[in-house]
Amino acid sequence: MTEWHMVERKTHDVVGEGAIWSARDNAVYWTDIYGLALNRLRLEDDSVTRWETPEPMGWVIERERGGFIGGFRSGFAEVDVEPFGIRPIGDPEPNDRATRMNDAKADSYGNIWCGTCDVLDTGYHGSIYRLAPDLTWQSFGDGWGAPNGPAFSTDGAYMYMADSTARKIYRYEMDGADPGRREDFVTFAEEEGYPDGLTVDAEGGLWCAHFGAARVSRFTPEGDVDRVISFPASQTTTVTFAGQDLDRMFVTSASWGLKGPYDGGIFEVDPGVKGLPSALFAG
Repeated sequence: MTEWHMVERKTHDVVGEGAIWSARDNAVYWTDIYGLALNRLRLEDDSVTRWETPEPMGWVIERERGGFIGGFRSGFAEVDVEPFGIRPIGDPEPNDRATRMNDAKADSYGNIWCGTCDVLDTGYHGSIYRLAPDLTWQSFGDGWGAPNGPAFSTDGAYMYMADSTARKIYRYEMDGADPGRREDFVTFAEEEGYPDGLTVDAEGGLWCAHFGAARVSRFTPEGDVDRVISFPASQTTTVTFAGQDLDRMFVTSASWGLKGPYDGGIFEVDPGVKGLPSALFAG
C-alpha cells in the first residue's frame, strides 16, 4: 500500500489545480481557482508561499526565459513572482464571461495547450486552445465540458485530454504539434468519479486524478488500470512528478462543498516510478 503524506500548511484550497514542477526553483506550483491564489511549495523546507490573484486562475506554466504564463478567467497573462505581478496578453473568449481557464500543459515544441470551461462547471461550453511562443493562439474545438490535462506520450505521438463532465479521457494522434484523429481512451463509471488532472511517467503510464473518488490511477498505454493510490480527500484534482530525480509525486485536491480535515490539501506519495521533466513555454 502506498502511503501518502499531507504537506503541512495553514490553508486548504477551495479548488487546487494545475500542479507543475519547477526544476529551476526546486518547487511545485499550483493554483487555487476559487480561492483566488497561486501557491508555491519549496521542496528544501516544505514552506508554502501563497499569492492572491484578482480573479480565478486555472493554471500556470513556466517559461524558458523566466517567469510564467498564467490562465485566468480573463485569458492569458504573463506572471512573475517575487515580486508578484500580472501582465495581460489576451482573451480567446472576450465575449463570454461565463467561461474560465481550467488546466494546461506545455508540449515539447514549447506551446501551451489549455482548456476553458463553464464558470459553474455545467454544460458543454468549453474549448481547447494552443498558445504559441509568439503569444498567438488557435482554437482546436469547442463543445467541451471541463477539459483537464493535457498530457503527452513519451514519444510525442499522442496527446491525452480529459473531459471531466463527460467522464472520458480522449487520446489524439499527433502530427508534430498538430492534433489529428481523436479516440476514446478511458471512460469512467459513476463510482470512479470524474477524470481530472493528467500526467505521463517515464515508462509511458498515464496518471489521472479521480475527482470525487478519493484516488489517483495509473493507466497503461492500452488503457488498463495497473495502479491505484487512495487518499483521504475525495476531490483529488492534479498530479505532478517532482524532485531532482523526478521520483516524488504531488497530488492536489479541492474542498468544494466539503469540510473534512484533508479536503483541499496537497499530498506527497511515492509513486514507484519516475516522471518526465516539465516542458517549458518557449515564448
